[in-house]
Amino acid sequence: MVRRTGPAHSRVEFAHPSEQEFARFLDYYRIRWQYEPVSFPIGWEGERVAEMFTPDFYLPEHDLYIELTTMKQSLVTPKNRKVRMLRELYPEINVRLLYRKDYQQLLAKAGYSALEVQHLRQEDVGEILISPVELETRLRALGRKISRDYREQSLVLVGVLKGITFFMADLARQIKVPFVIDYLDLQRYAGAQPQERVKIARDIDYPIEGRHVLLVEDIINTGLTIDYVLSELRARKPASLEVVTLLDRPLRRLVKVPLRYVGFQIPNDYVVGYGLDYRELYRNLPFICTLRASVYDIPTVAPDPSA
Repeated sequence: MVRRTGPAHSRVEFAHPSEQEFARFLDYYRIRWQYEPVSFPIGWEGERVAEMFTPDFYLPEHDLYIELTTMKQSLVTPKNRKVRMLRELYPEINVRLLYRKDYQQLLAKAGYSALEVQHLRQEDVGEILISPVELETRLRALGRKISRDYREQSLVLVGVLKGITFFMADLARQIKVPFVIDYLDLQRYAGAQPQERVKIARDIDYPIEGRHVLLVEDIINTGLTIDYVLSELRARKPASLEVVTLLDRPLRRLVKVPLRYVGFQIPNDYVVGYGLDYRELYRNLPFICTLRASVYDIPTVAPDPSA
């Protein structure tokens, strides 16, 4: 394999605008990255290397390679083939392929790209994944399990605003051990400036040192946000720190995070309702449903061929 040492972020010449935006996204979450650091041989003619594959990014702290497929569809199939060959030839390599839909949903959820707020339209909503009855039934089960696990103890419930609003209120009613409720909020990523990093915009009020803390999340996607929050809370020396999330989307995961309690695992679709939003809309839906791609689709900017 061939290793290359990349220059500083400001000097990196990205092949596509989506790569630059993804690098800024990683910077925001304080995730160290290297751009195209390694080329892997994947094809030979006799003893001569005939084909190489160079993943777009490497995250050294997580030993993870990431390849973006955000350009035109005709390039997706060759990239799929190369990633498949890489996995077969180098099974010890951890590589993740981010499709255009994954990338768009990631940035859309983070608040990227300013769009005018529109009224909720019924045609924006796709399939209903989780009904109100299913939500109620699952939350009762979660409440019973949490109450058993923390019997004869007290809890501090910390909600990460603001998608947890409905989930946290309904879950709290099902928990039968003493608890206090607190909240924190993070500065949202919205095409952050180069020096901006994720940080707590509103901190919890209640001291958690020596207390049992249950962090309440609405949905776990890449794991980047929850990984940052957990590191911040661990530094305050709680007696224990666990996570309960309403939704888990493991197909999107970039960073491994410990999840003690999970309501539902969902497919790789953008979902809204029951507190989850898109551009602050759809939170009030009593169920969880998919959002049609036409609502959040971000046009891909093709690279300038003359550049």
